[in-house]
Amino acid sequence: MVDMKCEGCVTSVKNKLQTLEGIKNIEVDLPNQVVRVLGSLPVKTMLDALHQTGRDARLIGQGNPNDFLVSAAVAEFKGPVVFGVVRLAQVNMELARVEATFSGLSPGKHGWSINEFGDLTRGPESTGKVYNPPDYVSDKAVGDLGTLEAGENREAHFSGSKEKLRVVDLIGRSIALYATEDRSDPGIAAAVIARSAGVGENYKKLCTCDGVTIWESS
Repeated sequence: MVDMKCEGCVTSVKNKLQTLEGIKNIEVDLPNQVVRVLGSLPVKTMLDALHQTGRDARLIGQGNPNDFLVSAAVAEFKGPVVFGVVRLAQVNMELARVEATFSGLSPGKHGWSINEFGDLTRGPESTGKVYNPPDYVSDKAVGDLGTLEAGENREAHFSGSKEKLRVVDLIGRSIALYATEDRSDPGIAAAVIARSAGVGENYKKLCTCDGVTIWESS
Protein backbone atom coordinates (compact mmCIF):
# COMPACT_ATOMS: atom_id res chain seq x y z
CA MET A 1 0.00 0.00 0.00
CA VAL A 2 1.27 3.46 -0.92
CA ASP A 3 0.22 6.80 0.54
CA MET A 4 -1.44 8.57 -2.43
CA LYS A 5 -4.12 11.25 -2.52
CA CYS A 6 -4.51 12.45 -6.11
CA GLU A 7 -3.60 11.79 -9.75
CA GLY A 8 -0.43 13.80 -9.22
CA CYS A 9 0.63 11.23 -6.63
CA VAL A 10 -0.15 8.44 -9.10
CA THR A 11 1.99 10.05 -11.79
CA SER A 12 4.88 10.55 -9.37
CA VAL A 13 4.76 6.90 -8.24
CA LYS A 14 4.55 5.55 -11.80
CA ASN A 15 7.37 7.78 -13.05
CA LYS A 16 9.65 6.62 -10.24
CA LEU A 17 8.94 2.91 -10.72
CA GLN A 18 9.36 3.16 -14.49
CA THR A 19 13.00 4.18 -13.98
CA LEU A 20 13.74 0.73 -12.51
CA GLU A 21 14.92 -2.12 -14.72
CA GLY A 22 12.82 -5.28 -14.58
CA ILE A 23 9.42 -3.57 -14.27
CA LYS A 24 6.98 -4.97 -16.84
CA ASN A 25 3.69 -3.40 -15.79
CA ILE A 26 2.35 -0.97 -13.16
CA GLU A 27 -1.29 -0.66 -12.09
CA VAL A 28 -2.40 1.92 -9.53
CA ASP A 29 -5.66 1.70 -7.55
CA LEU A 30 -5.89 5.21 -6.09
CA PRO A 31 -9.03 4.75 -3.90
CA ASN A 32 -7.49 1.69 -2.21
CA GLN A 33 -3.95 3.18 -2.27
CA VAL A 34 -2.65 -0.02 -3.86
CA VAL A 35 0.14 -0.28 -6.44
CA ARG A 36 0.41 -3.59 -8.32
CA VAL A 37 3.75 -4.20 -9.99
CA LEU A 38 4.58 -7.01 -12.41
CA GLY A 39 8.31 -7.58 -12.62
CA SER A 40 11.37 -9.40 -11.36
CA LEU A 41 12.90 -6.80 -9.05
CA PRO A 42 13.49 -7.46 -5.33
CA VAL A 43 10.70 -6.04 -3.19
CA LYS A 44 13.17 -3.92 -1.20
CA THR A 45 14.33 -2.15 -4.37
CA MET A 46 10.77 -1.13 -5.22
CA LEU A 47 9.98 -0.05 -1.65
CA ASP A 48 13.15 2.05 -1.51
CA ALA A 49 12.17 3.74 -4.78
CA LEU A 50 8.69 4.55 -3.45
CA HIS A 51 10.11 5.91 -0.21
CA GLN A 52 12.33 8.22 -2.28
CA THR A 53 9.16 9.94 -3.53
CA GLY A 54 8.42 10.92 0.08
CA ARG A 55 5.55 8.46 0.49
CA ASP A 56 4.96 5.71 3.01
CA ALA A 57 4.78 2.29 1.36
CA ARG A 58 4.48 -1.27 2.61
CA LEU A 59 4.14 -4.68 1.06
CA ILE A 60 0.74 -6.36 1.46
CA GLY A 61 1.33 -9.34 -0.82
CA GLN A 62 3.36 -10.89 -3.57
CA GLY A 63 3.08 -13.86 -5.89
CA ASN A 64 1.73 -14.99 -9.25
CA PRO A 65 -0.90 -12.51 -10.52
CA ASN A 66 -2.97 -15.41 -11.88
CA ASP A 67 -3.53 -16.61 -8.31
CA PHE A 68 -6.05 -13.88 -7.52
CA LEU A 69 -9.49 -13.30 -9.01
CA VAL A 70 -10.18 -10.28 -6.81
CA SER A 71 -7.26 -8.75 -4.94
CA ALA A 72 -8.93 -5.88 -3.08
CA ALA A 73 -12.32 -4.80 -1.76
CA VAL A 74 -13.78 -2.04 0.38
CA ALA A 75 -16.74 -1.40 2.69
CA GLU A 76 -17.74 2.19 3.38
CA PHE A 77 -19.78 3.31 6.39
CA LYS A 78 -21.59 6.53 5.47
CA GLY A 79 -23.31 7.58 8.69
CA PRO A 80 -25.39 9.28 9.91
CA VAL A 81 -23.59 8.37 13.17
CA VAL A 82 -20.77 5.99 12.31
CA PHE A 83 -18.42 6.79 9.44
CA GLY A 84 -15.53 4.68 8.26
CA VAL A 85 -13.76 2.62 5.64
CA VAL A 86 -12.62 -1.00 5.75
CA ARG A 87 -10.14 -2.13 3.10
CA LEU A 88 -9.33 -5.77 2.38
CA ALA A 89 -6.39 -6.91 0.26
CA GLN A 90 -5.43 -10.46 -0.68
CA VAL A 91 -1.87 -11.29 0.40
CA ASN A 92 -1.94 -14.88 -0.81
CA MET A 93 -4.58 -17.57 -1.24
CA GLU A 94 -4.67 -18.20 2.52
CA LEU A 95 -4.25 -14.70 3.93
CA ALA A 96 -5.88 -11.28 3.57
CA ARG A 97 -4.90 -7.90 4.95
CA VAL A 98 -7.61 -5.91 6.77
CA GLU A 99 -7.30 -2.19 7.51
CA ALA A 100 -10.06 -0.06 9.02
CA THR A 101 -10.72 3.44 10.30
CA PHE A 102 -13.93 4.49 12.07
CA SER A 103 -15.33 7.62 13.69
CA GLY A 104 -18.54 8.23 15.61
CA LEU A 105 -18.28 5.17 17.86
CA SER A 106 -19.00 5.36 21.57
CA PRO A 107 -15.80 5.00 23.63
CA GLY A 108 -15.02 1.40 24.56
CA LYS A 109 -14.87 -2.02 22.92
CA HIS A 110 -17.03 -3.01 19.96
CA GLY A 111 -17.39 -6.36 18.24
CA TRP A 112 -17.29 -6.43 14.44
CA SER A 113 -17.61 -9.14 11.83
CA ILE A 114 -18.02 -10.05 8.19
CA ASN A 115 -21.61 -11.29 7.86
CA GLU A 116 -23.26 -13.58 5.33
CA PHE A 117 -25.50 -11.13 3.48
CA GLY A 118 -25.32 -7.62 2.07
CA ASP A 119 -28.96 -6.91 2.94
CA LEU A 120 -29.02 -3.58 4.83
CA THR A 121 -32.80 -3.12 4.92
CA ARG A 122 -32.74 -3.47 8.72
CA GLY A 123 -29.13 -2.53 9.25
CA PRO A 124 -26.90 -5.19 10.84
CA GLU A 125 -29.96 -7.24 11.84
CA SER A 126 -30.63 -8.27 8.23
CA THR A 127 -27.03 -9.22 7.38
CA GLY A 128 -27.28 -12.77 8.71
CA LYS A 129 -24.79 -14.78 10.71
CA VAL A 130 -21.03 -14.31 10.85
CA TYR A 131 -19.58 -15.52 7.55
CA ASN A 132 -17.84 -18.89 7.57
CA PRO A 133 -16.89 -21.00 4.51
CA PRO A 134 -18.74 -24.35 4.38
CA ASP A 135 -15.51 -26.36 4.48
CA TYR A 136 -13.97 -24.45 7.40
CA VAL A 137 -14.23 -26.10 10.83
CA SER A 138 -13.14 -24.08 13.86
CA ASP A 139 -14.46 -22.65 17.11
CA LYS A 140 -14.13 -19.17 15.58
CA ALA A 141 -15.72 -18.25 12.24
CA VAL A 142 -13.49 -16.82 9.52
CA GLY A 143 -15.63 -13.67 9.47
CA ASP A 144 -15.15 -12.97 13.18
CA LEU A 145 -12.93 -9.87 13.18
CA GLY A 146 -12.61 -9.66 16.95
CA THR A 147 -12.79 -6.36 18.80
CA LEU A 148 -12.33 -2.70 17.99
CA GLU A 149 -11.59 -0.22 20.77
CA ALA A 150 -12.73 3.37 20.34
CA GLY A 151 -10.99 6.10 22.30
CA GLU A 152 -12.45 9.21 23.88
CA ASN A 153 -12.27 10.86 20.47
CA ARG A 154 -14.80 8.22 19.30
CA GLU A 155 -12.36 6.87 16.72
CA ALA A 156 -11.09 3.31 16.20
CA HIS A 157 -8.39 1.93 13.93
CA PHE A 158 -7.39 -1.57 12.93
CA SER A 159 -4.54 -2.99 10.87
CA GLY A 160 -3.86 -6.70 10.69
CA SER A 161 -4.09 -9.96 8.76
CA LYS A 162 -6.76 -12.65 8.70
CA GLU A 163 -6.06 -16.27 7.77
CA LYS A 164 -8.36 -18.30 5.50
CA LEU A 165 -10.02 -15.11 4.24
CA ARG A 166 -10.52 -14.92 0.46
CA VAL A 167 -11.55 -11.49 -0.78
CA VAL A 168 -13.26 -12.93 -3.86
CA ASP A 169 -15.73 -14.75 -1.58
CA LEU A 170 -16.65 -11.58 0.32
CA ILE A 171 -18.03 -9.41 -2.48
CA GLY A 172 -21.70 -8.63 -1.78
CA ARG A 173 -21.50 -9.64 1.86
CA SER A 174 -21.26 -7.07 4.65
CA ILE A 175 -19.25 -5.84 7.60
CA ALA A 176 -21.25 -5.13 10.75
CA LEU A 177 -20.38 -3.14 13.87
CA TYR A 178 -21.89 -3.78 17.29
CA ALA A 179 -22.34 -1.75 20.46
CA THR A 180 -21.06 -4.63 22.61
CA GLU A 181 -17.85 -6.61 22.48
CA ASP A 182 -19.66 -9.97 22.25
CA ARG A 183 -22.02 -8.80 19.46
CA SER A 184 -25.07 -9.65 21.58
CA ASP A 185 -26.91 -6.47 20.51
CA PRO A 186 -28.70 -5.89 17.17
CA GLY A 187 -25.75 -3.88 15.84
CA ILE A 188 -25.15 -0.18 15.23
CA ALA A 189 -23.93 0.01 11.61
CA ALA A 190 -23.24 -2.11 8.55
CA ALA A 191 -21.79 -1.68 5.06
CA VAL A 192 -21.70 -3.84 1.94
CA ILE A 193 -18.33 -5.14 0.75
CA ALA A 194 -17.72 -3.89 -2.80
CA ARG A 195 -15.21 -4.85 -5.46
CA SER A 196 -14.08 -1.27 -5.96
CA ALA A 197 -13.90 1.87 -3.86
CA GLY A 198 -15.56 4.23 -6.31
CA VAL A 199 -18.52 4.83 -4.04
CA GLY A 200 -19.43 7.07 -1.16
CA GLU A 201 -18.92 10.60 -0.06
CA ASN A 202 -15.94 12.77 -0.78
CA TYR A 203 -13.74 14.40 1.82
CA LYS A 204 -11.66 17.49 1.20
CA LYS A 205 -7.92 16.93 1.63
CA LEU A 206 -4.67 18.73 0.92
CA CYS A 207 -2.32 16.72 -1.28
CA THR A 208 1.34 16.95 -0.25
CA CYS A 209 2.63 16.33 -3.78
CA ASP A 210 1.74 19.82 -5.02
CA GLY A 211 -0.11 21.55 -2.16
CA VAL A 212 -3.37 21.71 -4.12
CA THR A 213 -6.65 21.14 -2.28
CA ILE A 214 -8.51 18.26 -3.91
CA TRP A 215 -11.62 16.16 -3.47
CA GLU A 216 -10.82 12.56 -2.75
CA SER A 217 -13.05 9.50 -2.44
CA SER A 218 -12.63 8.08 1.05
